[in-house]
Amino acid sequence: MKKNSELWVFIEVNKGVLARVSLELLSKAVDLNKKTKGTVAAFVIGHEVKKFSDELIHYGADKVIIAQSPVAKDYRTEVYTRILADHAQKNIPKILLIGATGTGRDLAPRLAARLKTGCTTDCTDLNIDTDTGLLVATKPFFGRDVMADIECPGHIPQIVSVRPGVMELKEKDNNRKGDLVFADVNIKEEEVKVKILETVSSPSDEAALQDAEKVVAGGMGICDAEGFEMLNRFADILGAEVGGTTVPVEAGLIPHKRLIGQTGKTIRPKLYIGCGISGAVQHSAGMINSEIIVAINNNPDAEIFDFSDYGFVGDAYEIIPAIISELEKQKN
Repeated sequence: MKKNSELWVFIEVNKGVLARVSLELLSKAVDLNKKTKGTVAAFVIGHEVKKFSDELIHYGADKVIIAQSPVAKDYRTEVYTRILADHAQKNIPKILLIGATGTGRDLAPRLAARLKTGCTTDCTDLNIDTDTGLLVATKPFFGRDVMADIECPGHIPQIVSVRPGVMELKEKDNNRKGDLVFADVNIKEEEVKVKILETVSSPSDEAALQDAEKVVAGGMGICDAEGFEMLNRFADILGAEVGGTTVPVEAGLIPHKRLIGQTGKTIRPKLYIGCGISGAVQHSAGMINSEIIVAINNNPDAEIFDFSDYGFVGDAYEIIPAIISELEKQKN
């Protein structure tokens, strides 16, 4: 089995659009490669996916591995695992990064089993051990009270899945050049056990929260319908999305897909405003990388003030309407 120093990023395509987490991982791969001094390769599977090559190179890929075939038009575990495994067995990469999406969480362990290697899931940070050259994958345990650094010695590729939103998406460089490699897809449709009979699109806006530049979030201190009506109005004026902690989600005030934190979404907006949120680790795990954090809480000792850029100590039901009023004056 041939070994190389390539760092692969599995590129997920949803409804003809590159998944943001894949681009985030390309940015991270470029940083990691400064220590591995290898090649960053974007591995994209699908039907007619060569059109994404330039964009992937602009986001950091030195090489784009293209596996395109009608049989790979829609994601099926059996097909994608076989394509990736077949190519990896011929030219084993050192590292393989996969987004911890629904697709990635299904694909990563199956691929690891096929390649007889390890798989670290739902990571929040990645680094290279300069002594061993191994990938160090960091992930939280016990509600982020414990952070574990995990290495996979003796087995390659080192496979990890990374949560969306935890890695910085860097600006693309339209002047970058790279190579294209076409991977053989030796699978016939009649060989595939799972058949897709129909694809039904959901009106879900799950991606809206993770992609938002501004987020207004409510916690235990805004745990009634009136409070979230206020937050929705606040968000409308700001052009923001609304999220929250576990308490309002369990109370039915916002859907689970808008939960921010360890068991929900990880976000990285330019502006995050936490209203009535204490800042406990279960929530902060999902928003700590926001560029600007504003906290509104009536408890001056709330944890959220320890890592916020700006803070309002007081009743959110008084402070937020006052801010809304001022914003409306400025808007008019």
